[in-house]
Amino acid sequence: MNLLLFFFFLTIYIITLFGNGFMVCVIIISSHLHTPMYFFLCNLAFVDFFYSSSTVPKLLLDLLFSSGKTSLMICFIQVHVGLFLGVTECLLLVLMAYDRYVAICKPLYYLVLMRWSICYRLITLVWVSSFIISVLPSLLMPMRACNPNQLNHFACEVLVVIKLSCESTEKNEIMISFSSFFSIVIPFMLILLSYACILSSVLKIRSSRRSKAFSTCSSHVTVVALFYGTALIMYCGPSSRFSPNFGKYISVFYGIIIPMLNPLIYSLKNKEVTKKFFVRKTV
Repeated sequence: MNLLLFFFFLTIYIITLFGNGFMVCVIIISSHLHTPMYFFLCNLAFVDFFYSSSTVPKLLLDLLFSSGKTSLMICFIQVHVGLFLGVTECLLLVLMAYDRYVAICKPLYYLVLMRWSICYRLITLVWVSSFIISVLPSLLMPMRACNPNQLNHFACEVLVVIKLSCESTEKNEIMISFSSFFSIVIPFMLILLSYACILSSVLKIRSSRRSKAFSTCSSHVTVVALFYGTALIMYCGPSSRFSPNFGKYISVFYGIIIPMLNPLIYSLKNKEVTKKFFVRKTV
């Protein structure tokens, strides 16, 4: 069974690396893709590339050698990298929703509101805010683990690691809930608000242009539904009702499967990306 799972996750990981690497390279080398939307998409592919790499290589080693052991340093790195990149993806999806809102609801002001100087400031704000929301609280509230240090998980995830604490985890759980509110709930509400405004604007335009407007948002809506759906269940849902293994299944989905699906969703639904390599240009 371990060997079958090894090849299964290895295949997913290879697709993830190739898909996200493909997106980053295509966006960088294609001048016609140098727009704010693809700039944010390039950042998303970069995040997914390393988000998956923070857990899958160690998982593959554990499946291949059946060791199931990890050092405290690797566990420490997995916790903080996973938190940092997970929150970054949440905020990036908000930024991409805002870009679509401006493009559809404020098209005449798009070049002003989304000029490159503002895009650079927004993306810097996303990365800095992600560090402040995710990594900084965990560094300020260190945890002392007890022996034996056994995790019922394939990776060091914060919700599992805090259960190893020798002391009361009430403060840590409050901090996680507080961070989840600002990194998951509020961003998700902002995305819903953006698409409510987009839907209202699209319904006012002619039917011949509605399909084009909806097509520019379909990929993003799909990614938001997949990522936020699992993140809300994991960090904001009634986890006490779930079995210990349920968290592992959810983590596999948003930590391994979704980073593979994101580039596939965007490339298959975006003609500007696919035509770069699959359509021959005529002169």
